[in-house]
Amino acid sequence: MESGTESGMASGMESGTESGMASGTAAGRFPFPYTPYRIQEQFMEALYGALEGGRVGIFESPTGTGKSLSLICGALSWLRDWEQKRRQAEARLLALGAGGQDELSPQQARPGSADTAGQPDWVTAFVQRKEQRDMVDRLKEEQIRRKKREDRLEKICHNVQLKYTVKRKRCEEDEAKRLLQLSKEALSQGAGEGVLDQLDHNEEELILAEYESDDERKVVSGLEEEEDDDLEEDHVTKIYYCSRTHSQLSQFVREVQKSPFGKDTRLVSLGSRQNLCVNEEVQRLGALQLINDRCMEMQKNKHEKKSDEENEGKKRRVSRTTCPFYSYEQMQFLRDEVLVEVKDIEQLVSLGRETRACPYYGSRFAIPAAQLVVLPYQMLLHEPTRNAAGIKLKDQVVIIDEAHNLIDTITCIHSAEVSGSQLCCAHSQLSQYMERYRKRLKAKNLMYIKQILYLLEQFVAMLGGNVNQNPGCQAVSQTGTVLKSINDFLFQSQIDNINLFKVQRYCEKSLISRKLFGFVERYGGPASAVKTNKENQKLAGLQNFLLTLQQGSDKEAGAPQSPPGEAEHDQLRTASPLMQIEGFLSALTNANQDGRVMLNRQGTVGQSSLKFLLLNPAVHFAKVVEECRAVIIAGGTMQPVADFREQLLCCAGVDPARIVEFSCGHVIPPENILPIILCSGPSNQQLEFTYQTRDLPQMIFQEPKKANQVEQVLVEYAKCIKRCSQTGGQMTGALLLSVVGGKMSEGINFSDDLGRCVIMVGMPYPNIRSPELQEKMTWLDKTMPRAAGQAPSRVLIENLCMKAVNQSIGRAIRHQKDFASILLLDHRYARPAIFNKLPQWIRERTQVKPAFGSAFAELRKFHRGKLDAL
Repeated sequence: MESGTESGMASGMESGTESGMASGTAAGRFPFPYTPYRIQEQFMEALYGALEGGRVGIFESPTGTGKSLSLICGALSWLRDWEQKRRQAEARLLALGAGGQDELSPQQARPGSADTAGQPDWVTAFVQRKEQRDMVDRLKEEQIRRKKREDRLEKICHNVQLKYTVKRKRCEEDEAKRLLQLSKEALSQGAGEGVLDQLDHNEEELILAEYESDDERKVVSGLEEEEDDDLEEDHVTKIYYCSRTHSQLSQFVREVQKSPFGKDTRLVSLGSRQNLCVNEEVQRLGALQLINDRCMEMQKNKHEKKSDEENEGKKRRVSRTTCPFYSYEQMQFLRDEVLVEVKDIEQLVSLGRETRACPYYGSRFAIPAAQLVVLPYQMLLHEPTRNAAGIKLKDQVVIIDEAHNLIDTITCIHSAEVSGSQLCCAHSQLSQYMERYRKRLKAKNLMYIKQILYLLEQFVAMLGGNVNQNPGCQAVSQTGTVLKSINDFLFQSQIDNINLFKVQRYCEKSLISRKLFGFVERYGGPASAVKTNKENQKLAGLQNFLLTLQQGSDKEAGAPQSPPGEAEHDQLRTASPLMQIEGFLSALTNANQDGRVMLNRQGTVGQSSLKFLLLNPAVHFAKVVEECRAVIIAGGTMQPVADFREQLLCCAGVDPARIVEFSCGHVIPPENILPIILCSGPSNQQLEFTYQTRDLPQMIFQEPKKANQVEQVLVEYAKCIKRCSQTGGQMTGALLLSVVGGKMSEGINFSDDLGRCVIMVGMPYPNIRSPELQEKMTWLDKTMPRAAGQAPSRVLIENLCMKAVNQSIGRAIRHQKDFASILLLDHRYARPAIFNKLPQWIRERTQVKPAFGSAFAELRKFHRGKLDAL
């Protein structure tokens, strides 16, 4: 199978035809919940071959063609076959080892014989036998671990009573801990207050712990110190499936549950703490970064608890909050429950609440034994997040679905922006924090805090401001946008002598942004009380400064003033700008040639900003394609694919011979779609919507700004369509206007009567006056070769335009019996370079109409025929 399929893919892949595909074998090889379409069989054959051959594949299958099921059944069929072949190979090796073939052959025993490297044959044979014995020993150990895991999961699967026993035991332990804590508090009352330097009982948690060393030992975040064989469990060969949104991942898991593989696949769903945390106190924080920091702090408190108890007799310690759901035993139980039965995120959270176990960490414990791991983009594409989650990509398979915006996604994940208001606010907060706790902070903490303060001062100075003045009142003398290389920015801001890698690691390990947030939450509001008049004066300065920042930003944005109580709450929720600044510091550690720093000076210092722009997303994708056995980039609309091949894969060092492309047609019959390129209007005026005409009043549309307004518009639109279908109704249709690349152009389905005609007015080229786009174009022209005589920057502009077009016009056709017409209103669509970037299934059926009359007649005939057929 391997050689035939692989060579066939290489020869017949780009056209998407059936040439080179194994015919007649798909139905038998790929279990499927129903009889698959022929294009689904082709898709699964091509996918199987790409995984077997260790390829990097770009796969396109239009929405409505059953792409998710094809991915599931094709990939899991390969994994099933691969595991079977692996076990057969292991059995042969173990049988060979059991035979005890330790004796030398007569040829090897001959004293004068030697191999080609000059070593005596008996030495070579001895080394080979030792390696063979070591391999057999490893296989035996792996078999024992695998058998142990399978027995454990089998026991859980069939022993319902065990679930209730574990749950009851957990409740008993919680009650015992509660009573013990009450007893300790009762004993400690009246014991004296002298050791905390007059700090409040709860204020101790705000003080930074001693930062031991820049080269401190890396500890896996969130793991208990208890030794367990399961923690050492090897990662089985698995498939990592990632998509953009939580809802898309949940839908994929439901497809797995309905598939023939739903009963016997070990699947784990990963997500952020925001989606998986079951601790209501932490969830109430709202913002993702606050939830992350609070969770990490509670795990740190749990690890420090043992040393606190050892010192309990020496001096009174302040109790630190720990998470009641972070129980290693319970998380092991949750891990096994996850592996026994396929669960989506919602079911995982319900299980966590029921068992009082953390789904976030419990699901991570399930990764090594899982066969299919479902996770969001960011968790896979951002290396620090990937490492923290315990994801190991070596020799594994990665499938990235809904990948049409993959390049933009990688760019956004690794870009960062901070405003002048955030920089000044963080400086004020951190200064007040340092003054408050100066006597309690160790020397290394003070050193890093002073470095961070200096960085903030210099960043504000680069925007033309003073960190000690209100950013909303400081006018910027020279407005405009300037882009600098990373090195130039570091030199000009006079921070090139600071090791940003160490500062970044300090921020991460010390949780300083979390401490600072707790400090501002405690003292940032007018109702806060502090110990002394001197401290009152200092902290009142912080409160006043925060208030002026809030008022200044409101005035800048023209926002209505909120009621006092509501404004105070919003201030506390957003009063941690250092978290955002940490992302910017991390971005500055990229290689000089891979990014730029954009200084955007506007009006006031508060309105101005610093932004890191990643120019080379391939540098962050390279490790994925290097480590993985195979990578599949899939989507409903991947055309034009040149961007993926050139900007992402080739720049990441992928051998062009390793890249394969597959594009299949649609399941709808040809007569159900009518794409027309219209070159002229009713007055024979050539249709060309260009940049020069974009500011004319008749050319402007406006979209709702808020998500709930979009929902309201869609509901009204759907109601109107429904009324049109009612007998005797006077309405004959509805028109929905939207902006390309806006809220309506992606992720919303307009199936059946909701979308019978899609009209694309003009060509949505990006704004080439954008400084970010101009810098990207310059970088491409310097680093990429010309393609077919075109500059790389020109190719980029055309590809960005056509990706937007293809995403928009695909909204109307959603299933096999759907039908719609597509009107492309601009003569430039007929140019070969543009026309060839339309999806193949649309391109094959497109008619070019130079005049309005013939196009209108064709449209009338198409829709009249469909109406008569209903």
